[in-house]
Amino acid sequence: MTRPLQLGVVGLGAISPYYLTAAERLPEWRLTAVCDARAEALEQFPGPVARFSDHRTLLDRARPDALVVAVPNDVHLPLCRDALAAGVPVCVEKPLALTAAEGSVLVDLARRCRVPLMTAFHRRYNDAVRALARRTTGREIRSVRVRYLERIEEHLGGEDWYLDPARCGGGCVADNGPNALDLVRLLLGELSVTGCEIRRDGSGIDRQTVIRLRGRTGTTASVELDWSYPGELKDIEVELAGGEVLHADMLAGHTGFKASLWHEYEAILTEFAALVRTGAPAGPGAHGGLTALELVEAAYRCARPAWDATATAAEADR
Repeated sequence: MTRPLQLGVVGLGAISPYYLTAAERLPEWRLTAVCDARAEALEQFPGPVARFSDHRTLLDRARPDALVVAVPNDVHLPLCRDALAAGVPVCVEKPLALTAAEGSVLVDLARRCRVPLMTAFHRRYNDAVRALARRTTGREIRSVRVRYLERIEEHLGGEDWYLDPARCGGGCVADNGPNALDLVRLLLGELSVTGCEIRRDGSGIDRQTVIRLRGRTGTTASVELDWSYPGELKDIEVELAGGEVLHADMLAGHTGFKASLWHEYEAILTEFAALVRTGAPAGPGAHGGLTALELVEAAYRCARPAWDATATAAEADR
């Protein structure tokens, strides 16, 4: 019988319970080490596992078979780089890194070291999304719309770095954008950004966005993001060439706040275990973490002229 893989988890913030619970439920894994720079987080962590305040010490002493990285976005690059250089497979929370340039560094390192690198786009593992993807397989799609709407303050879980563009990489485009864009890629494959409208708050953080995209065969798509929505709405609408409209509600059937995440993270760790066992794929990861970063940056570039014009007009009014 194959022994469980030894798992290390770095980052005990708001998203870590989903990984930790999945690891506990799945026979493929045995949690052996956790890491967090905050002493209080380590002190409050239950269970007989090794605790570390520095990820390098965890890698050296615990020697895990694989590592989950669930830390703020600005720390993804150094942490993943150290793990990959040590030959340890990595499953990192989206986005892969803070910028596409940083993501490229990790992709190149994973290729050179021949170590699996997976970006955790959890929404593609949603049961409703998977059912929709099955229904569209082999059928011509005319258009796709993804809506990812929430009030961000309700989802912080004490992690204020989400509202710091220097640590998050931006606002709703940088944080929710990768998940939503990945869903379009799941259905359409290769994409290009054709337009982007962004509404920012007084601090300059993007709070509401519409990204327009085009697939390789000319199929159109849109991604609607909102960090100021009263409640939560996350869904996909697909129009087929014959006029039929299909719908997937990512929250349906999951009662309770963020309840849909439990089954999604189980699926992530199930797939990650398979990647670790086989040693592949390496490089860009299972689902294009680098491509998502490139699309995010293309959206910001597309919206930049309008933002510059607005800022110039506001300055002139002073």
